Amino acid sequence: MIQVCSQCGTRWNVRDRQRVWCPRCQGTLLPPSGHAAAPEWGPRQTSSSQPGPRPAKPALPSGYRWVAVRPGAPPPPRRRRRDLGPTPRYHVIPRWGLVEHFDTAVEEQVVRSGPSANAVRTTLIATTAVLGAAAFVHLVRYILLIVNRSVLLNPWVAAAATWGGVAISVVAVFTVVASAVLLVNWLIARRAAAYAHRGQPEPRPVWELRVNSLIPVFNLAWAPIYVLELAEVEGRSRWLHRPIVVWWLVWVAGTAVSIFSIATSFTTDPQGIADNTVTTIVAYLFGAAAVLLALQVFFGFERQPVQRPSKRWVMVSTAVGQRDDAPDREDGREQTDTEAARSVEPVGQNPAA
Repeated sequence: MIQVCSQCGTRWNVRDRQRVWCPRCQGTLLPPSGHAAAPEWGPRQTSSSQPGPRPAKPALPSGYRWVAVRPGAPPPPRRRRRDLGPTPRYHVIPRWGLVEHFDTAVEEQVVRSGPSANAVRTTLIATTAVLGAAAFVHLVRYILLIVNRSVLLNPWVAAAATWGGVAISVVAVFTVVASAVLLVNWLIARRAAAYAHRGQPEPRPVWELRVNSLIPVFNLAWAPIYVLELAEVEGRSRWLHRPIVVWWLVWVAGTAVSIFSIATSFTTDPQGIADNTVTTIVAYLFGAAAVLLALQVFFGFERQPVQRPSKRWVMVSTAVGQRDDAPDREDGREQTDTEAARSVEPVGQNPAA
Protein backbone atom coordinates (compact mmCIF):
# COMPACT_ATOMS: atom_id res chain seq x y z
CA MET A 1 0.00 0.00 0.00
CA ILE A 2 1.45 3.36 -1.07
CA GLN A 3 0.64 6.74 0.51
CA VAL A 4 1.84 10.02 -1.00
CA CYS A 5 2.90 13.04 1.13
CA SER A 6 0.93 16.15 0.35
CA GLN A 7 3.93 18.46 0.99
CA CYS A 8 7.15 16.80 -0.24
CA GLY A 9 5.49 14.33 -2.62
CA THR A 10 7.35 11.33 -1.21
CA ARG A 11 5.64 8.01 -1.69
CA TRP A 12 5.79 5.71 1.32
CA ASN A 13 5.18 1.98 1.40
CA VAL A 14 3.01 1.71 4.51
CA ARG A 15 2.23 -1.92 3.80
CA ASP A 16 -1.10 -2.90 5.40
CA ARG A 17 -1.49 -0.08 7.93
CA GLN A 18 -2.58 3.41 6.97
CA ARG A 19 -0.47 6.30 8.26
CA VAL A 20 -1.27 9.99 8.74
CA TRP A 21 2.06 11.91 8.95
CA CYS A 22 5.02 11.86 6.62
CA PRO A 23 8.21 10.56 8.37
CA ARG A 24 10.38 13.04 6.47
CA CYS A 25 8.63 16.44 6.60
CA GLN A 26 5.80 15.67 8.99
CA GLY A 27 3.30 16.53 6.28
CA THR A 28 -0.10 14.92 5.79
CA LEU A 29 -0.18 11.66 3.89
CA LEU A 30 -2.86 11.26 1.28
CA PRO A 31 -5.19 8.27 1.65
CA PRO A 32 -4.09 5.13 -0.16
CA SER A 33 -5.77 4.17 -3.37
CA GLY A 34 -6.34 0.52 -2.43
CA HIS A 35 -5.26 -2.35 -0.19
CA ALA A 36 -3.72 -4.51 -2.88
CA ALA A 37 -2.38 -4.19 -6.30
CA ALA A 38 -4.54 -5.08 -9.23
CA PRO A 39 -4.02 -8.57 -10.58
CA GLU A 40 -2.95 -7.16 -13.89
CA TRP A 41 -0.04 -5.38 -12.16
CA GLY A 42 1.51 -8.69 -11.19
CA PRO A 43 4.05 -10.62 -13.18
CA ARG A 44 3.04 -11.93 -16.59
CA GLN A 45 1.87 -15.50 -16.61
CA THR A 46 2.21 -15.99 -20.32
CA SER A 47 5.27 -17.68 -21.62
CA SER A 48 7.56 -15.81 -23.93
CA SER A 49 7.78 -18.86 -26.11
CA GLN A 50 4.14 -18.62 -27.14
CA PRO A 51 3.66 -16.93 -30.48
CA GLY A 52 1.56 -13.88 -30.86
CA PRO A 53 1.74 -10.22 -29.97
CA ARG A 54 2.79 -9.28 -26.45
CA PRO A 55 0.16 -7.70 -24.25
CA ALA A 56 0.60 -4.02 -23.45
CA LYS A 57 1.82 -3.00 -19.99
CA PRO A 58 -0.95 -1.92 -17.66
CA ALA A 59 -1.03 1.81 -17.01
CA LEU A 60 -0.72 3.12 -13.42
CA PRO A 61 -3.31 5.47 -12.02
CA SER A 62 -2.59 9.12 -12.53
CA GLY A 63 -0.17 10.58 -9.97
CA TYR A 64 1.51 7.23 -9.19
CA ARG A 65 4.74 5.57 -10.28
CA TRP A 66 6.76 2.63 -9.27
CA VAL A 67 9.24 3.40 -6.48
CA ALA A 68 11.90 0.97 -5.28
CA VAL A 69 12.20 1.21 -1.49
CA ARG A 70 14.10 -0.90 0.94
CA PRO A 71 12.18 -2.86 3.54
CA GLY A 72 11.97 -1.70 7.10
CA ALA A 73 12.11 1.78 8.63
CA PRO A 74 12.70 4.82 6.44
CA PRO A 75 16.32 6.00 6.04
CA PRO A 76 17.56 8.60 8.50
CA PRO A 77 17.52 12.18 7.25
CA ARG A 78 20.71 13.54 5.77
CA ARG A 79 22.85 15.72 7.94
CA ARG A 80 23.08 19.28 6.83
CA ARG A 81 26.58 20.63 6.24
CA ARG A 82 27.53 23.07 8.92
CA ASP A 83 28.35 26.62 7.95
CA LEU A 84 32.10 27.03 7.50
CA GLY A 85 31.97 30.75 8.05
CA PRO A 86 33.69 33.45 6.02
CA THR A 87 36.88 32.85 4.06
CA PRO A 88 39.90 33.48 6.32
CA ARG A 89 42.07 36.45 5.43
CA TYR A 90 45.59 37.13 6.64
CA HIS A 91 47.45 40.41 6.84
CA VAL A 92 50.78 38.57 6.41
CA ILE A 93 51.78 35.29 4.76
CA PRO A 94 51.02 32.37 7.15
CA ARG A 95 54.11 30.53 8.32
CA TRP A 96 52.29 27.32 9.22
CA GLY A 97 51.78 24.45 6.83
CA LEU A 98 53.66 21.47 5.51
CA VAL A 99 57.37 22.16 5.81
CA GLU A 100 59.90 19.77 4.35
CA HIS A 101 62.94 19.35 6.56
CA PHE A 102 66.21 18.02 5.16
CA ASP A 103 68.59 16.25 7.49
CA THR A 104 72.00 17.77 6.95
CA ALA A 105 75.23 17.12 8.67
CA VAL A 106 75.54 19.45 11.64
CA GLU A 107 78.96 21.00 11.79
CA GLU A 108 80.42 22.14 15.03
CA GLN A 109 80.27 25.91 15.15
CA VAL A 110 83.09 27.69 16.93
CA VAL A 111 81.77 30.62 18.94
CA ARG A 112 83.92 33.74 18.84
CA SER A 113 83.64 36.28 21.62
CA GLY A 114 85.95 38.98 20.25
CA PRO A 115 85.03 42.27 18.58
CA SER A 116 83.20 42.22 15.30
CA ALA A 117 85.00 42.63 12.00
CA ASN A 118 83.08 45.83 11.23
CA ALA A 119 84.18 47.45 14.50
CA VAL A 120 87.84 46.61 13.90
CA ARG A 121 87.70 47.77 10.29
CA THR A 122 85.98 51.05 11.16
CA THR A 123 88.43 51.80 13.97
CA LEU A 124 91.49 51.13 11.82
CA ILE A 125 90.18 53.29 8.98
CA ALA A 126 89.37 56.11 11.42
CA THR A 127 92.86 55.81 12.94
CA THR A 128 94.46 56.04 9.51
CA ALA A 129 92.42 59.14 8.72
CA VAL A 130 93.37 60.82 12.01
CA LEU A 131 97.07 60.05 11.51
CA GLY A 132 96.92 61.46 7.99
CA ALA A 133 95.16 64.58 9.28
CA ALA A 134 97.83 64.97 11.98
CA ALA A 135 100.59 64.77 9.37
CA PHE A 136 98.81 67.40 7.26
CA VAL A 137 98.38 69.77 10.24
CA HIS A 138 102.08 69.51 11.11
CA LEU A 139 102.95 70.09 7.46
CA VAL A 140 100.95 73.33 7.56
CA ARG A 141 102.71 74.21 10.80
CA TYR A 142 106.10 73.65 9.13
CA ILE A 143 105.10 75.95 6.25
CA LEU A 144 104.06 78.61 8.75
CA LEU A 145 107.44 78.27 10.46
CA ILE A 146 109.17 78.97 7.15
CA VAL A 147 106.93 81.98 6.52
CA ASN A 148 107.54 83.24 10.07
CA ARG A 149 111.25 83.62 9.34
CA SER A 150 110.55 86.76 7.31
CA VAL A 151 106.93 87.73 8.11
CA LEU A 152 105.34 88.14 11.51
CA LEU A 153 102.32 85.85 11.76
CA ASN A 154 98.93 86.82 13.07
CA PRO A 155 98.57 85.75 16.72
CA TRP A 156 95.36 83.87 15.91
CA VAL A 157 97.02 81.98 13.07
CA ALA A 158 100.02 81.11 15.23
CA ALA A 159 97.77 79.95 18.09
CA ALA A 160 95.65 77.86 15.73
CA ALA A 161 98.74 76.18 14.24
CA THR A 162 100.20 75.47 17.68
CA TRP A 163 97.10 74.22 19.51
CA GLY A 164 95.68 72.55 16.41
CA GLY A 165 98.74 70.33 16.26
CA VAL A 166 98.41 69.53 19.96
CA ALA A 167 94.70 68.68 19.65
CA ILE A 168 95.12 66.43 16.63
CA SER A 169 98.05 64.70 18.33
CA VAL A 170 95.90 63.90 21.39
CA VAL A 171 93.13 62.51 19.16
CA ALA A 172 95.71 60.42 17.28
CA VAL A 173 97.01 58.93 20.54
CA PHE A 174 93.49 57.90 21.62
CA THR A 175 92.65 56.36 18.25
CA VAL A 176 95.93 54.43 18.17
CA VAL A 177 95.28 53.03 21.66
CA ALA A 178 91.71 52.06 20.69
CA SER A 179 92.97 50.31 17.55
CA ALA A 180 95.61 48.43 19.51
CA VAL A 181 93.08 47.23 22.11
CA LEU A 182 90.62 46.07 19.46
CA LEU A 183 93.31 44.29 17.47
CA VAL A 184 94.59 42.48 20.57
CA ASN A 185 91.07 41.37 21.51
CA TRP A 186 90.49 40.19 17.95
CA LEU A 187 93.79 38.30 17.96
CA ILE A 188 92.95 36.53 21.23
CA ALA A 189 89.47 35.51 20.00
CA ARG A 190 90.79 34.41 16.60
CA ARG A 191 93.53 32.28 18.13
CA ALA A 192 91.06 30.65 20.52
CA ALA A 193 88.68 29.83 17.66
CA ALA A 194 91.49 28.49 15.45
CA TYR A 195 92.91 26.18 18.14
CA ALA A 196 89.39 25.05 19.13
CA HIS A 197 88.64 24.18 15.49
CA ARG A 198 91.73 21.98 15.41
CA GLY A 199 90.83 20.41 18.75
CA GLN A 200 93.87 21.82 20.54
CA PRO A 201 94.08 24.07 23.60
CA GLU A 202 95.52 27.58 23.37
CA PRO A 203 99.24 27.17 24.24
CA ARG A 204 99.59 30.74 25.53
CA PRO A 205 97.51 32.21 28.36
CA VAL A 206 95.32 35.21 27.69
CA TRP A 207 97.19 37.49 30.09
CA GLU A 208 100.46 36.80 28.27
CA LEU A 209 98.94 37.65 24.91
CA ARG A 210 97.37 40.83 26.25
CA VAL A 211 100.44 42.09 28.16
CA ASN A 212 103.02 41.33 25.49
CA SER A 213 100.81 42.87 22.79
CA LEU A 214 99.94 46.12 24.58
CA ILE A 215 103.14 47.17 26.36
CA PRO A 216 105.15 49.47 24.06
CA VAL A 217 108.47 48.20 22.70
CA PHE A 218 107.66 44.66 23.97
CA ASN A 219 104.82 44.39 21.47
CA LEU A 220 107.26 45.00 18.61
CA ALA A 221 108.80 41.57 19.28
CA TRP A 222 105.82 39.52 20.47
CA ALA A 223 102.70 40.72 18.63
CA PRO A 224 103.94 39.77 15.13
CA ILE A 225 105.04 36.37 16.49
CA TYR A 226 101.53 35.73 17.79
CA VAL A 227 100.10 36.69 14.39
CA LEU A 228 102.53 34.36 12.61
CA GLU A 229 101.51 31.53 14.94
CA LEU A 230 97.87 32.20 14.08
CA ALA A 231 98.64 32.03 10.35
CA GLU A 232 100.50 28.76 10.88
CA VAL A 233 97.60 27.22 12.81
CA GLU A 234 95.07 28.19 10.14
CA GLY A 235 97.36 27.02 7.33
CA ARG A 236 97.67 30.46 5.73
CA SER A 237 101.29 31.30 6.42
CA ARG A 238 102.10 30.77 2.73
CA TRP A 239 99.91 33.74 1.72
CA LEU A 240 100.14 35.92 4.84
CA HIS A 241 103.82 35.55 5.78
CA ARG A 242 104.99 38.38 3.51
CA PRO A 243 102.27 40.93 4.51
CA ILE A 244 102.93 40.21 8.18
CA VAL A 245 106.68 40.72 7.79
CA VAL A 246 106.21 43.97 5.83
CA TRP A 247 103.80 45.28 8.47
CA TRP A 248 106.31 44.32 11.18
CA LEU A 249 109.16 46.22 9.53
CA VAL A 250 107.10 49.36 8.90
CA TRP A 251 105.81 49.26 12.47
CA VAL A 252 109.36 49.01 13.85
CA ALA A 253 110.52 51.90 11.65
CA GLY A 254 107.55 54.03 12.66
CA THR A 255 108.17 53.34 16.34
CA ALA A 256 111.83 54.33 16.00
CA VAL A 257 110.92 57.59 14.26
CA SER A 258 108.25 58.33 16.88
CA ILE A 259 110.71 57.81 19.74
CA PHE A 260 113.22 60.13 18.04
CA SER A 261 110.49 62.72 17.51
CA ILE A 262 109.47 62.63 21.18
CA ALA A 263 113.10 62.86 22.28
CA THR A 264 113.74 65.97 20.15
CA SER A 265 110.48 67.73 21.00
CA PHE A 266 111.98 69.63 23.99
CA THR A 267 114.23 71.85 21.92
CA THR A 268 113.62 75.64 21.96
CA ASP A 269 115.65 77.02 19.06
CA PRO A 270 113.79 77.70 15.76
CA GLN A 271 115.82 75.25 13.69
CA GLY A 272 115.34 72.49 16.24
CA ILE A 273 111.57 73.10 16.30
CA ALA A 274 111.45 72.94 12.51
CA ASP A 275 113.47 69.70 12.44
CA ASN A 276 111.22 68.18 15.11
CA THR A 277 108.17 69.15 13.06
CA VAL A 278 109.53 67.33 10.02
CA THR A 279 110.33 64.28 12.17
CA THR A 280 106.80 64.33 13.55
CA ILE A 281 105.34 64.43 10.04
CA VAL A 282 107.43 61.40 9.03
CA ALA A 283 106.40 59.57 12.22
CA TYR A 284 102.71 60.17 11.51
CA LEU A 285 103.12 58.94 7.94
CA PHE A 286 104.86 55.78 9.15
CA GLY A 287 102.07 55.28 11.69
CA ALA A 288 99.39 55.61 9.02
CA ALA A 289 101.25 53.14 6.79
CA ALA A 290 101.59 50.67 9.68
CA VAL A 291 97.87 50.87 10.41
CA LEU A 292 97.02 50.32 6.72
CA LEU A 293 99.29 47.27 6.59
CA ALA A 294 97.71 45.95 9.80
CA LEU A 295 94.32 46.39 8.12
CA GLN A 296 95.60 44.39 5.14
CA VAL A 297 96.72 41.55 7.44
CA PHE A 298 93.36 41.70 9.20
CA PHE A 299 91.52 41.38 5.87
CA GLY A 300 93.78 38.45 4.98
CA PHE A 301 92.41 36.53 7.96
CA GLU A 302 88.81 37.72 7.79
CA ARG A 303 88.33 36.93 4.10
CA GLN A 304 88.04 33.28 5.11
CA PRO A 305 86.42 31.98 8.31
CA VAL A 306 88.17 29.63 10.68
CA GLN A 307 85.86 26.72 9.83
CA ARG A 308 86.78 26.78 6.11
CA PRO A 309 90.21 25.28 5.39
CA SER A 310 92.56 26.82 2.86
CA LYS A 311 93.43 23.50 1.20
CA ARG A 312 92.01 23.03 -2.29
CA TRP A 313 91.51 19.65 -3.98
CA VAL A 314 92.43 19.54 -7.68
CA MET A 315 91.38 16.83 -10.15
CA VAL A 316 94.36 14.96 -11.63
CA SER A 317 94.17 13.14 -14.95
CA THR A 318 94.60 9.36 -14.92
CA ALA A 319 97.16 9.65 -17.73
CA VAL A 320 99.80 10.53 -15.15
CA GLY A 321 100.29 6.91 -14.13
CA GLN A 322 100.24 5.39 -17.61
CA ARG A 323 104.00 5.30 -17.87
CA ASP A 324 104.34 3.02 -14.86
CA ASP A 325 101.66 0.66 -16.18
CA ALA A 326 103.04 0.52 -19.75
CA PRO A 327 104.03 -3.03 -20.87
CA ASP A 328 107.61 -3.94 -21.74
CA ARG A 329 108.86 -4.45 -25.27
CA GLU A 330 108.46 -7.84 -26.98
CA ASP A 331 112.22 -8.36 -27.16
CA GLY A 332 112.50 -8.19 -23.37
CA ARG A 333 114.19 -4.76 -23.21
CA GLU A 334 112.61 -1.95 -21.27
CA GLN A 335 111.44 1.11 -23.16
CA THR A 336 113.88 3.99 -22.79
CA ASP A 337 112.95 7.62 -22.19
CA THR A 338 113.84 8.49 -25.81
CA GLU A 339 111.56 5.81 -27.19
CA ALA A 340 108.79 6.86 -24.85
CA ALA A 341 109.16 10.44 -26.05
CA ARG A 342 108.94 9.34 -29.69
CA SER A 343 105.75 7.39 -29.08
CA VAL A 344 102.80 9.17 -30.64
CA GLU A 345 100.04 6.58 -30.19
CA PRO A 346 98.18 6.14 -26.88
CA VAL A 347 98.97 3.07 -24.85
CA GLY A 348 96.59 0.17 -25.46
CA GLN A 349 95.26 1.42 -28.82
CA ASN A 350 96.04 0.36 -32.39
CA PRO A 351 98.11 2.73 -34.53
CA ALA A 352 96.29 4.96 -36.95
CA ALA A 353 95.76 3.58 -40.46
